[in-house]
Amino acid sequence: MKLRSRIAVPLAAMVLAGLTATACAPQTSVNGSTKDEKSGTLRVWLFQEVNNDPKKKVVEQAVTAFTQRNKDAEVEIEYIPVETRAQRIKAAFNDPKSAPDLIEYGNTDTAGYVKDGGLADISAEFGDWPEAKDTDPTATRSVTVGGKVYGAPFFVGVRALYYRTDVFTELGLQPPRTQDELVATAKAVRKARPELYGLAVGGAYTYGAMPFIWANGGELAVESGGAHKAAIDSPAARKGIETYTSLFGDDNCPAAKCAAMGGNATVTAFAAGNAAMAIGGDFSHQAVEAGAVKGKYAVVPLPGLKDGEIAPAFAGGNNIGVLKSTSHRTLAVDLMKQLAGKDTQRGLFDAMGFLPTYTDVRAEAAKKDPFVEPFVRTLAAGAKFVPASPGWGQIDASTVLPTMFQEIVSGKKDVAAASGDAAKKMDAAFSSAG
Repeated sequence: MKLRSRIAVPLAAMVLAGLTATACAPQTSVNGSTKDEKSGTLRVWLFQEVNNDPKKKVVEQAVTAFTQRNKDAEVEIEYIPVETRAQRIKAAFNDPKSAPDLIEYGNTDTAGYVKDGGLADISAEFGDWPEAKDTDPTATRSVTVGGKVYGAPFFVGVRALYYRTDVFTELGLQPPRTQDELVATAKAVRKARPELYGLAVGGAYTYGAMPFIWANGGELAVESGGAHKAAIDSPAARKGIETYTSLFGDDNCPAAKCAAMGGNATVTAFAAGNAAMAIGGDFSHQAVEAGAVKGKYAVVPLPGLKDGEIAPAFAGGNNIGVLKSTSHRTLAVDLMKQLAGKDTQRGLFDAMGFLPTYTDVRAEAAKKDPFVEPFVRTLAAGAKFVPASPGWGQIDASTVLPTMFQEIVSGKKDVAAASGDAAKKMDAAFSSAG
C-alpha cells in the first residue's frame, strides 16, 4: 500500500462532533491551481483522536482501495491536533507549497473557509456521485454555501437526553415526553434528591440550549438575499431562552455552579453520578460508559413542546474537503469520495462510534447497536445547523450566546435585554464578515 502516515505533534486532541472550535480564519488565499496531475503524492490532514489507532486502521483500508485504483498515486496522511488547526489551515490556504490536497474540518468552519477561498467547489462531482444521494439533507447543508458544495460529510454528531434509570425507578418517574415535563421532572428530582442536579445544564453549553430555541419555533438567524440577520431576539426564540434559563437555580442546577459549565462539564457531571439527566451526544457514550453510572442509564430523544415531538438538535460533525490549490484535483476528489464513502463510514462507526452521514448506513448502525437508535431518531426528526455565514465563526469565538445565557441566569439582564444585545453583536459579526 502506498501510504505514509504521521502524527504532527505528540499531543493528542479529542474531536467532539459538533464541538470543534472556530478560530480566526485566513484573510487571503492562493489562487486555484491550473494543474490536474494524475500521479504523484496526495497529502491529507486528518484530526488526531485521543485513541487514534482505530481511526488509522480504517483510513489505511480506504487508502488501500484508492491506491489499487490509482497505481501511480501515493498518499501521505498527517494527523493534526484540532486545537491548532486554524493556524495550520491558514498557512495552507496562503501557501500552496505547504498545503495538503485534502483536509478534515469541522462543519461549522465551512462558510469561513469558503469565504477565504481555500476550499474547492466540487458541486459537479458531488452531484454525479451515486452515494451522495443517500446523504441526509442536514449533512449536505453543512458542506453547502451559496448553493455550491465544498466537500463531503465525514460523520455527524447529535445530542439526546441521557437519564438515570436507577433514580427514575426509585422516584417513580418516566422519561419526559415534553419540554414542560422535562423541566418539571428535573425539579422533582432535585427536590427529592437535593445532592443531584435534576438536569445538568450549562450557561456555556450553546449546543445544549439550541434545541429549546428551535423547538419553540425560534431561529438563531434568518437569511435573505445571501445576508444573515440575527433572530435570537424574536418572540419565539425568547420563549426557548426562557425555558432553558429556567433550569438554572437552586431547584435544579444552581447558577453559581452551572452558569460557567459547558457541554463537557454537564456530561462529566452526569457520568460521575452527580446529575439525573444531561443532554449529551452519541460521541459522549464512551465517557458515560467509563463513569459511575455505567449500567444505570438510558437515552431518549430530547422532547419537543408536544407529546411525541422531538426537539430539533444541532447537527455537528466533520467534513472532508479538497483544497482549491491542489494540483491533483481529479485524484483528490476520488480520494475524498473514498474517505467519506459508505464503506469508510461503516468502518469509522464500528471503530470509533462516529455516526454515518448516510441515512441507509445509519439505519444499519442503529440495528447493530441499539444505543444509536435515539440519536438516529433525532436526526430523522430534523436536525438543524448554524447559520452558513463566515460571521458565525466570530459569533462563536466571542461567546455571544453563552454571554447572553450567563447574563440572564446571573440576573444582570432579563431575557429581552440580553437577547437584544446578543442580536446586535450577531448582526455586527454578520455585517463585518460580508
